Amino acid sequence: GAMNKKGVKLLVDSLTRSAKHFNKSEVECLVSLFDTLVARASSQFAGAGFDRTVFRDTLHSAFGMTDDVVLDRVFSTFDKGNNGCITVVEWVEGLAVLLRGTLEEKMKYCFAVYDLNGDGYISRDEMFQMLKNSLLIQPADEEPDEGVKDLVDLVLKKMASTYLFVLFLLQDYDHDGKLSFADFEKAVREEKLLLEVFGPCLPDIK
Repeated sequence: GAMNKKGVKLLVDSLTRSAKHFNKSEVECLVSLFDTLVARASSQFAGAGFDRTVFRDTLHSAFGMTDDVVLDRVFSTFDKGNNGCITVVEWVEGLAVLLRGTLEEKMKYCFAVYDLNGDGYISRDEMFQMLKNSLLIQPADEEPDEGVKDLVDLVLKKMASTYLFVLFLLQDYDHDGKLSFADFEKAVREEKLLLEVFGPCLPDIK
């Protein structure tokens, strides 16, 4: 009805201001997509939002993000209310950072993804969990051909040197086996490639 249309218009105006990286028509599209996703979700949230499963499936199909551990952490960064439900505000504001965030916003986002227990530090144990997960390239029964094997070896060697550099930074800055946001920020500003050092949690450029 008319009230509903007025409510949607107010919501779109509000989100266009708060999400700031999307224009009005983009926000309208995202709100429309949100309604579609809510309809697909279970009714436990009474139409207020959608659950982890729908979120994971959507990011997988839209951005090719396949790592369940990372997707679970991305869900947690979106779910500001920490109630297992993504609301329309969390959806639009979360995507604004994921797709168009500034370097500062993306650093905070990546750090939150890697900080598994939310204590404001990335411990060696958390690093190990994320790295262990991101290095599982493919199932053992899918044997890649020699060319792909060589490429993977090369990439892993490159990655390994990056990880060693991060571990060096840890010892250099803290001496306590933990990475604070300040340390992470310093490292990323010096070398942008370190933004996703513990596993890919942003869509690729395309």
